[in-house]
Amino acid sequence: MKKLLAAALAGVAMIAAPAQAQDNDGKIQVKVLGTYVAPDGEITDLRTDIVGLPAGTQTEANENFVPTLAIEYFVSPNISIETICCVTQHDVDAVSGLPDGSELVSDAKLIPATFTAKYHFDVGGAKPYLGAGATYFWWIDVEPGAATIPLGVTETTLSDEFGFVLQAGIDVPINDSGLGFTLDAKRYFVDTTARWYAGNTLAIETEHKLDPWVLSAGFAYRF
Repeated sequence: MKKLLAAALAGVAMIAAPAQAQDNDGKIQVKVLGTYVAPDGEITDLRTDIVGLPAGTQTEANENFVPTLAIEYFVSPNISIETICCVTQHDVDAVSGLPDGSELVSDAKLIPATFTAKYHFDVGGAKPYLGAGATYFWWIDVEPGAATIPLGVTETTLSDEFGFVLQAGIDVPINDSGLGFTLDAKRYFVDTTARWYAGNTLAIETEHKLDPWVLSAGFAYRF
């Protein structure tokens, strides 16, 4: 995935290098993006288990593709602060121990509140950038997976958590009126604690590594 992203960024830079589109000096940039979200979801710690999970039980979260809105403020020609707005939805399924594909968490909806500081390199037509920042994963709805309901599970929760994020991308001007094309990659580093309840009894509690890759492409307007 990292090699594919690097190739895409290099290709866009080569195409954009001859372009002589004039930089727009606006302080605000808005981006409308299509975003591919690829979380991990593996179990890193089993804290409570009154059910008796099979040895070697492991999980993964499914991928998703969502629209994203990013708003960026330039504090100087090369430094900006960016936040994103999106909602992404994921299931968590078994990949070992339990029957493959057993759904353990269903339709978990997440708002990944994210703020990054970015440095933009001036290399002519295109402007690659690097960034880093903080995130807060806020789960707004979580449902028990289909495989857990016959076992008596009535409620499933995922803990909201802080984490950090690294970012790289490139902005390519299309014209001198502020319109541009953008590619962006983020790697998040954040965990969550999953809990399955049978009535008021905590049946299973596990720690999961999420650490998603988030890859986006779309259009930007700076004004």
